[in-house]
Amino acid sequence: MSIEGVFNWIGTKIGEAIRFIIDLLTLMFSNLDDSLSSFIYGVTDAMGINASLFSMIVLVIGLVFLYRGVRALLRRGFIAGLLWLFGALLILGWLVG
Repeated sequence: MSIEGVFNWIGTKIGEAIRFIIDLLTLMFSNLDDSLSSFIYGVTDAMGINASLFSMIVLVIGLVFLYRGVRALLRRGFIAGLLWLFGALLILGWLVG
């Protein structure tokens, strides 16, 4: 085998390895995108809201308010907890209703 044949073989193996990595990443990210979009559409369908970016941002803000309200109640901050929960109720109620 000549020296050119060895470099051709090495180049072929490196190219096949790179192609394998690219195919693997493409498969992983295409499935990740499908899974994420299915999750978002499942959440929005169950809540009866639109699947827009604005609705998702408002949903996250409402869930943060809900979390902070529960956390404040667990720390025995009843007034703060009730205020956070009331804010969560307003935001999530507006979003769903």
